[in-house]
Amino acid sequence: MALSMEEQRILTQIEVRLSEDDPRLAHRLSALGNGARRRRVRIIAAVAVAAIGIATIVAAAVITTVT
Repeated sequence: MALSMEEQRILTQIEVRLSEDDPRLAHRLSALGNGARRRRVRIIAAVAVAAIGIATIVAAAVITTVT
């Protein structure tokens, strides 16, 4: 299943931010190779970033509600 242009753009942004935030991890991920393996790593990274974002939003909502 091919990614849409928007999905590819978002994944590229995530990759750039990852490279800026943790260059060592980004280098290790890029060393894994091309093809399906690389796509899986990008998807896993995107899911991880999304989970962190959701957790941050939930935590902010809880903190706001508690105070």
